[in-house]
Amino acid sequence: MPQDLESKLLSWLGDARRIVVVGVGNELRGDDSVGIRVTRQLKTTSDSRRVSILEAETVPENYLGTIEQLDPSHVLVIDAAEIGLEPGSVVFTELSEVHGLTVSTHNLPLSVFAEYLRRVTGAKIALLAIQPGNVEFGADLTERLRKVSAEVVKILSEILS
Repeated sequence: MPQDLESKLLSWLGDARRIVVVGVGNELRGDDSVGIRVTRQLKTTSDSRRVSILEAETVPENYLGTIEQLDPSHVLVIDAAEIGLEPGSVVFTELSEVHGLTVSTHNLPLSVFAEYLRRVTGAKIALLAIQPGNVEFGADLTERLRKVSAEVVKILSEILS
């Protein structure tokens, strides 16, 4: 995963002038919190002026105005998603290509969120989807997803710095 993910991200961000990273998830549902965990850790490692990091929890639509004001060229959404792979598997995809993907616990489908942002900002929008293992209410993040989130943070920190 690390090398493949790194090369995909580097290619996608090649022409980036302003990047917004949006963490999505529910901290009360175990592995569903992985997007929030990654963005929270990124905040401690990223000091680039061209990168803004937002913890949107289960309501990324509440951040549409904020993202629009930041005028990004690229928006990267990080979220747990049922992608039919082993827990901890990571898939990077442009959100325009996401169809039928069950993503986390938020109300507005990410495809609608992405389409709105694309129209108002012209930004490239991508999803970093991580396959959860346990999303039961009250569960903690599993050890597998703790390790994967640390790997993702390391990759993103190097690329975004």
